[in-house]
Amino acid sequence: MADKKLTHQDNFVYLTIALAVLLFSSALVDQFAGPAGQLIVQAVTLVTLAVAVWSIHREKSWYRTRVGFIAAIFLVAVLSVVLNKSGFHLAYLAIMLAFFSMTVWLAARQVLFTGAVDQNKILGAICIYLLMGLIWAVIYLLVGQIIPDSFNGQVTTPWYDNFPDFVYFSFVSLTTLGFGDISPAVPITRFLVYMEAIVGQFYLAILVASLVGIRVSDHKSDRA
Repeated sequence: MADKKLTHQDNFVYLTIALAVLLFSSALVDQFAGPAGQLIVQAVTLVTLAVAVWSIHREKSWYRTRVGFIAAIFLVAVLSVVLNKSGFHLAYLAIMLAFFSMTVWLAARQVLFTGAVDQNKILGAICIYLLMGLIWAVIYLLVGQIIPDSFNGQVTTPWYDNFPDFVYFSFVSLTTLGFGDISPAVPITRFLVYMEAIVGQFYLAILVASLVGIRVSDHKSDRA
C-alpha cells in the first residue's frame, strides 16, 4: 500500500530523507564509536540503497531485480561482518558503488528527460549531487583498501572505520573547500580528487542552475 502512494511527483522527498539519515548516522557513529558502529553504518546504508531504488522506479518489471539486488547486498554485508575478510569488504563496496551509480542514472533520467521542471525534480537534482559525493567516497574507500597509504591523514583500516572520514573528505572535495586535513598521497588519488572537484563545479553551474532557471521561466509563463 505504501508503494502505491509513491509517485514521480514526490519520490525524491523519500530519497532525500534516506540520504540525510545516512550522512547523519555516519557522523554519529564516528562521533560516538562503539562495538555496533560497523553494523549501524551498514544497516543504514542498506536502507538507503533500498529506498533509493524503490523511490525512483515503480514498474513491475523492476520488482524481482530490485528485491534480488537488495538481498544480495544484505548477504554480502552479513558475510563481511561474520567472516571479516577484506575480499568481502571489497565486494560490498563494489556493490555499493554500482547501486549508487545506478541510482544516479535513474534519477538523472527522471530529472532531465520527463515532463516539466517542478519542485520534485529540483530536489532530485540535489539528490544526484549528494549521491555523487557518496560515489566518490566509496571510490576513495576502494582505492584506500587496494593501495595502502594512498591518503595523507588516514591509515589503512577496514572500510567501515574510514567511511565517515571519506564521506567528509568527498564532500569537501566536491565543494572545493579543501581543508587539507585529509589529502591524496599518490597520483591516482590526486586524479580522483581533482576530477571530483571539476565534476562538482560543472554540475552546480550547468544542471542545477538550468533547472532552477527553467522552473522560474515556467512559473512566469503560467502567470502571464
